[in-house]
Amino acid sequence: MIGKLNCKQLEERIGQAVKLSRRPVAVAFLDEAPAGVKKFDGTEPSGCSFWRLAADGVVFYTAPENHFNCAVGAYTHSIVLSPEREKETEQMLKMMFDLGYVKPEEVPQIPRLPKAPAAIVYAPLGDAPIAPDVVLFACKPSAAMMLNEAANRAGVASGAPTLGRPTCMALPASLQHGAMLSLGCIGNRVYTGLGEDEMYFVLRGTDLVAVADSLTIITSANAALHDYAKGRRSQLATI
Repeated sequence: MIGKLNCKQLEERIGQAVKLSRRPVAVAFLDEAPAGVKKFDGTEPSGCSFWRLAADGVVFYTAPENHFNCAVGAYTHSIVLSPEREKETEQMLKMMFDLGYVKPEEVPQIPRLPKAPAAIVYAPLGDAPIAPDVVLFACKPSAAMMLNEAANRAGVASGAPTLGRPTCMALPASLQHGAMLSLGCIGNRVYTGLGEDEMYFVLRGTDLVAVADSLTIITSANAALHDYAKGRRSQLATI
């Protein structure tokens, strides 16, 4: 079990090894509301909007109804919409089909949580009140490269292709298969403010320590290889 103190240390260790665009976000899927954690009060247009709030330093949990504004996010999190909102899933998918954004046969292939959580805790990694199930890193490709290499060295990488839309499917995909890279999607970029030069690295909370440990070797190796490649370029590049 990863404790609160360890989460703080892990965020510091990883942040020292790679440059992150914002604080990593810890997410935990629970069967009941957590004690001592504030319930989200307000509205957001999507489930991934909660990532933005957590990255900004807010610790809170959501109930299923807090996710009703995003039919796609509710789908990937296996949250059943209320009767008055369930038609929104069909409307959203129809719009995406009509735009050519997604094909109908792709929908069943989208990863989903095995069951709907009764509560979802969001927090900056270092402030996580409980051990996270998954951790999201918003970062530039160079940092994602380092994190992915560390996951490979630690033996916790999924080996799956880089994911695309919808971004939220990266959470259940990582839980099922291991560390994932995600290019994000247009909705996520609007709702979270993810930059055009940023992407996501997602891994299971249980793999955090192994990845942090591997980063020590990976960062050292990359520094040495950087100097080596820079020297060869200086010596051998003719144009």
